[in-house]
Amino acid sequence: MTYVLGIDAGTQGLKAALYTAQGEQRWVGSAAYPTSYPHPGSCEQQPLDWWDALLRALRSCPAPELLNAVSAVALCATSSTVLVVDAEGNPQTPAMLWMDTRAKSETDYINGLADPHVADVLRRSGGGVSAEWMTAKSLWLKNNGFLKPGYRIMEQLDWLNFKLSGNWTASKCNAVCKWNYTDHFSRSFFEAIGLEQYEQWWPQQVAAVGDQIGVITVQAAAQTGLPAGIPIFQGGIDAHIGMLGIGACDTGTMSLITGTSFVHLMHTDAAVEEPGLWGPYANAILPDSWLLEGGQLSCGSLTSWFMSQFYPGVQGEALEHVYKELIQEASRLEAGSSGLVMMDSWQGNRTPYRSAAMKGALYGLTLAHTRYHIYRSILEGVAFGTKSIIDTFAGAGVPVSRIIASGGGTKNKLWMQIIADVTGMVIDIADEGEAGTKGCAVIAAYGAGWYSSLQEASQRMTSSSVSYRPDERSRELYTQAYANYVQLHERLGPMMEQSAEQRIPVQIGG
Repeated sequence: MTYVLGIDAGTQGLKAALYTAQGEQRWVGSAAYPTSYPHPGSCEQQPLDWWDALLRALRSCPAPELLNAVSAVALCATSSTVLVVDAEGNPQTPAMLWMDTRAKSETDYINGLADPHVADVLRRSGGGVSAEWMTAKSLWLKNNGFLKPGYRIMEQLDWLNFKLSGNWTASKCNAVCKWNYTDHFSRSFFEAIGLEQYEQWWPQQVAAVGDQIGVITVQAAAQTGLPAGIPIFQGGIDAHIGMLGIGACDTGTMSLITGTSFVHLMHTDAAVEEPGLWGPYANAILPDSWLLEGGQLSCGSLTSWFMSQFYPGVQGEALEHVYKELIQEASRLEAGSSGLVMMDSWQGNRTPYRSAAMKGALYGLTLAHTRYHIYRSILEGVAFGTKSIIDTFAGAGVPVSRIIASGGGTKNKLWMQIIADVTGMVIDIADEGEAGTKGCAVIAAYGAGWYSSLQEASQRMTSSSVSYRPDERSRELYTQAYANYVQLHERLGPMMEQSAEQRIPVQIGG
């Protein structure tokens, strides 16, 4: 028996899992790493913590012979988690996590340029860049003096692949979606925005999903326990690769990845340009296909915040008991949380408002509200955000016919039912709980020659058997609450933008 290994470096930790050619999971290991928030809008991790987490996850495998039976590897990671390294790949800065929005000024500058070369490239990213992206963060690093001669800029995925293979290669998935790559890097575009030295800082080799980028080096093998010489195939953005891990390859099928953030992805047969959505991205995952993306920045992180504030220090079995109680009590409340509406843009809004300045808000509080109302309003607020994105897709002429959900949020049955009630759509739950590692396994299986295409590997290795159907009465009750949610963003958004202009710039690392 031989296996493929999928590695998913997420926001809160790293997971590694072994799969058979049929997609059966044989083992999964994980390890966490910390995140720091030194200032509003800042979010950082230490890159060496990622490598340590990978080693800890692999060493937790109970049978070393399982790792010896690995025939191929693929990785995915958070996108636009950016770090500066020296010529040997040693980190020179903390990593700016994907949700870090310090590059807001650079984003506004790029999006405000009246240059035809800039406009032509931005057409393929919904008309603008985001403060989260590699492009904006690279310009921020340049403007703040972090780029010395010989230094390079890497994403989390690039660095982990480098540590394993010794090769410096970018993923086409990441480059198309977050680096303003349109089958090539447009020199005129990067000169216009002030990144004329991008070739010195960025990898110029861009590999498509499924391409071999190297093999496990002898040094990496000694540290990880993996066999030296086994091939590594290019992955991409964790949520995007998750589409392969849940079987969301058909047009009309939305992949809903539920985690720290929510990501909404759909394939289309033709390019669809819509300012409220990210894309269209050509061949980002599948060949001869376009990708459209929506997303919510603050989702699972909101429930984590709630737990840390209302139940500080609770861990282990006690934490499981608290979650059970929360869901039980919140389930007894009527849809709409008695008039309480949560604005979920705590770290900014990705879709459809594209605002790094938006913040959270809790509207409608009375002395009759309890912590259970607040908890339920968080779940509902995220569900409203998902509906807003689905409405944006439909408004662009891309109706959603099916939703397949995966990720940590699917473990919360109340949350999935609320999303079904708010959107009025059936939510199918992928049987595989780890969409990222499974998607990487799909890539590795295709790369190893076990399947003729990524689509075939995805279809043969995935399944869904649990569904949530909307309750019509709850759906009606959510109508006004959703209208209030939309008005909160439209009325408070400009105020938040104005306040952001007064923010004091901060440096990396503090």
